[in-house]
Parts: sequence; structure tokens; C-alpha cells
Amino acid sequence: MKKSNRRIENTAMYKAILSLQTEEECRKFMEDLCSITEIMAMEQRFEVAKLLNNGLIYNAIMEETGASSAIISRVNRSLQYGAGGYGIVFDRLKASEDASGEDKE
Repeated sequence: MKKSNRRIENTAMYKAILSLQTEEECRKFMEDLCSITEIMAMEQRFEVAKLLNNGLIYNAIMEETGASSAIISRVNRSLQYGAGGYGIVFDRLKASEDASGEDKE
């Protein structure tokens, strides 16, 4: 494990996530790794990020997701000033949708 300023980084966990091959495997791993409350919080944040990325305003997001303005603000900061992870995921999901011809959710 590598010590950083904010936390101990567990690279084994990230490698474990990368080893998962299906959505079902990922769901099972997350259920073992996290509490239901933690999973629900992550799912909500991801939904908020998608809606912000699609240009929705805070009030509409609050109504649709039940997220507080503090959560929406935090996610918005991550989208704008974070490490870029959301952007990577959104770009790859869009490319995957475009390649398969699927409609966006």
C-alpha cells in the first residue's frame, strides 16, 4: 500500500474491481464490500452526476433523485474540479452506447 496525503491507497482493491467481467459480478462484489446504505449513496451520486452532466438544474435533480443540495453541490464540484473519473466513465458509456446502437437512459 502506498501512503498518500489523504489516505492509504489500496491498489489491490482497484485491481480487484478491474478483474470483474460482468455487471452481475460487479453487483455481487459491491454487495460484499459495501453496506446497502453505502451502495445506495454511491448510486444516488452517480445518478446526480449523470443528470448534472446532461444539464439539469439542482431543483430538478433534487426532485428526481431525492438528493440534498449539499450532495448535488459536492458531485458538481467533482465533475468540474475532480480527478476526471466521471468524465472517463461518461465518455466510455457513450462510446459503448454509440457502438451498440442503444438509446441513452
